[in-house]
Amino acid sequence: MTQRPLARRVAAVVAAAFLPWSTSIAADDKVDASPLPFTVERAFPNIDIKRPILLTHAGDGTNRVFVPSQYGVIYVFPNRDDVETPQVFLNISQRVTYKDSENEEGFLGLAFHPKYKANGQFFAYYVTTTQPHTIVVSRFRVSKDNPNRADPDFEEELLRVPQPFWNHKGGTIVFGPDGYLYIALGDGGDANDPFENGQNLKTLLAKVLRIDVDRQDAGLKYAIPKDNPFAGRQDARGEIWAYGLRNLWRMSFDRQTGTLWAGDVGQNLWEEIDLIVKGGNYGWNVREAMHPFGNKGTGPRADLIDPIWEYHHDIGKSITAGHVYRGKKVPELQGAYLYGDYVTAKIWALRYDEKQKKVTHNRPIEGNILPIMSFGEDEPGEVYFTRPEGAIMRFKKRS
Repeated sequence: MTQRPLARRVAAVVAAAFLPWSTSIAADDKVDASPLPFTVERAFPNIDIKRPILLTHAGDGTNRVFVPSQYGVIYVFPNRDDVETPQVFLNISQRVTYKDSENEEGFLGLAFHPKYKANGQFFAYYVTTTQPHTIVVSRFRVSKDNPNRADPDFEEELLRVPQPFWNHKGGTIVFGPDGYLYIALGDGGDANDPFENGQNLKTLLAKVLRIDVDRQDAGLKYAIPKDNPFAGRQDARGEIWAYGLRNLWRMSFDRQTGTLWAGDVGQNLWEEIDLIVKGGNYGWNVREAMHPFGNKGTGPRADLIDPIWEYHHDIGKSITAGHVYRGKKVPELQGAYLYGDYVTAKIWALRYDEKQKKVTHNRPIEGNILPIMSFGEDEPGEVYFTRPEGAIMRFKKRS
């Protein structure tokens, strides 16, 4: 999400209506940027959940949809368009800090344990009321007698990370194919990464973490996997999986290939899409996407990983990263990475050739006019996106 005030973002959305559909400045003439014959439509038309920060599923075969609001309430409902009213799965709004004037805080992440059907465990990432600008990652569990209600009295805090400012909270938590929990943390906020957290391996800020929630190391509520790139080092936090990231606004695993996709929100000029790999250094704050940044800015270096794609702020000003489509309802999108821009409300379907290591398509999907808050994926693999006012949207072929 962007750090710009809401009024200015709304104005930017209106202004963006006059901008041409465009591809990344980094694109060449071999990238297909022609509009796709698809549009968007509202899913679950009777449901309005204000500030729906995510859409996900429990992976338990029930095909239920879980939608948490940024205020701290998780809703659950059957995956059907005729659903009238969602049920409250868990309400922790009294523990969550959220203000419209500081809208990068609140409830930001939800992930269900890969063995949720057996153990009933799920995890949340939110900004706590107990300490200013501080995120916690906690374990919760479903109630014993109602699968649509969580146990309101159980919470086990695993991780607490204070941050100096209200913005750049990151917030995605997601289990990888390896069963470990991946956590995206922003750089601490403000602008320019003033404490240079991006390149500091002694802090968890500006990182993707990887932890084992099924075991505990001494002094921790979790374990650090032994194959983490910095595990056992005295000069680095062992939880770190990747670093040099400003503010990942969503990351997701391709359920077919296991590739970890992420969108890093830029500051001055560039938005970027990254493929997150073990030990990867993505350059912030000496690089912004494929360009030098700041007084210590640098050109390309062998130890820094550039994004696979970038776009200029003439096109959009705050990336909302999405998912690789693996559903069945829109087969033409199979294998495409669906993502958008929060400010200009544009949406694209990007295709990346992993063998040639280059983008071959970045094709716009027209029809969206309002900010894109987040993307999500249901149990069968259909992809959705959410809008701040409460609508949940999906993709369809243009008639």
